[in-house]
Amino acid sequence: MKLQIVHDEQGKNTGVFIPIEVWTIIKNQYPDIENADSDLLQWEKDLIDTRLEAITQNPARIQPGKNLLTALKRKI
Repeated sequence: MKLQIVHDEQGKNTGVFIPIEVWTIIKNQYPDIENADSDLLQWEKDLIDTRLEAITQNPARIQPGKNLLTALKRKI
């Protein structure tokens, strides 16, 4: 795969050129990729804000995923 880095006048990387064949493969594997830069819906933003507020008020709520897996194994 031959990618090309695009630079601005100062030499800063500003983008990547992907050959169309590669882009087609990516789109087939990830059909929603063209929506990746779309804004979140308001209900999604509200949900994130609610969860962040709950975590701020009680930081002990955050635990490693490993703890959840351990707890689930105990219930089996």
